Amino acid sequence: MNKFNTMDNVVSPIKKRASKYVGTYLGIILFIMAFGMGILAGQVLYAKQKSGVVTEASAITQLIVNRSTNNSSSVNFNQFWQVWDRVKEKYVKQGVNETDMFYGAVQGMVASLGDPYSVYMPPADAETFAKDLSGELEGIGAEIGVKNDQLQIITPLPDSPAEKAGLRPGDRILAIDKEITTGMDVNTAVSKIRGKGGTQVVLTIMREGATKTQEITITRAKIIVPSVLFNWKDTNIAYLRIMQFNDDTMPMFNKYVSEIKKNKKLKGLILDLRNNPGGYLESAIAMGSAWVDDGIIVSERGRDSVNKDHYTEGSDHPLSNVKTVVLVNGGSASASEIVAGALQDNSKAKIIGEKTYGKGSVQDFEVLSDGSALKLTVAEWYTPKGKNINKEGITPDVVIKEDWAKEKVGQDSVLTKAISVISGK
Repeated sequence: MNKFNTMDNVVSPIKKRASKYVGTYLGIILFIMAFGMGILAGQVLYAKQKSGVVTEASAITQLIVNRSTNNSSSVNFNQFWQVWDRVKEKYVKQGVNETDMFYGAVQGMVASLGDPYSVYMPPADAETFAKDLSGELEGIGAEIGVKNDQLQIITPLPDSPAEKAGLRPGDRILAIDKEITTGMDVNTAVSKIRGKGGTQVVLTIMREGATKTQEITITRAKIIVPSVLFNWKDTNIAYLRIMQFNDDTMPMFNKYVSEIKKNKKLKGLILDLRNNPGGYLESAIAMGSAWVDDGIIVSERGRDSVNKDHYTEGSDHPLSNVKTVVLVNGGSASASEIVAGALQDNSKAKIIGEKTYGKGSVQDFEVLSDGSALKLTVAEWYTPKGKNINKEGITPDVVIKEDWAKEKVGQDSVLTKAISVISGK
């Protein structure tokens, strides 16, 4: 079973379950509803002709009431085929594509759950999803999610077109190239924003605290996302920035940790998880295990109160005694929240910054026989002390709100605070 966040591996066209990732088609639903009303309208006309007194509106209402009262809770799949046949027989445009109808129906079924992280992806979408996780894509370089039924920027990637254009975590996307995003799911939004390098997309956004919307024009480009960045601050303070949790995250992380441990004058380490949208569960557990020498990294709670605790791994915990500060903000989600929560609850680090995004649900990922894929929420993540990440996020020990409007270029008040904490100033 694959546990993941917002980017997953879609490689094989054979049916499989992966076990790695942490993590509406409203148009289809409305289409089916509208067609259903067309059938009812035809029956209304029959009732009207028969009685000569009933109005169309009241007849529709009465039909719905009667059928709602008479129907049992069981599902009659004959109705699905009835609508299927009606669409093929009567839709105004001939040549309805059955494959598209099938994929659309399945998408609508999963979308009816009302969960933005449960998604059915046709083969083309599943393939694009796989490319995202590989770390190479063409687009604007921003992670997008849904919060309070509104598309939002979770995080713009460093040095990406999105960051350079001025997008920030929490920006609400109201329109894409003038198309209103109300009711638009994440996959649809991503498909509209993504495009070939050199082309442009215009996002209409509303920023927290702003009184009016603004349009931001972004030129797409090829995006190569590094997993880990490393350098030294004040000579003896190690700085690790984790961009995402994918296949090469832990090899790079372990390489830099080995280099860090060679410094005999090491004062401490800053783990920067800001604007990290997450990734593989295994990577998050392995990273947390570098600090936690005994105990739980994260707990998984599924339906029917089925719980699973994920404990620290291995016998080597190279950073267990290294003074550590973790930086987070509203763009820190999923796997990054697991690591931050594990280090906070196990008293292995001080958390500094802003409250995290709160994406703590577990997705099971399955690639189906035709190359399509189903990403389905099956559980929620809890920190070692029982905090629901999905509902609460991670609250920092020291809250510092980033104010990009006031800070000068190159200034980073959160990082400055972290350095002072490590240095004991």
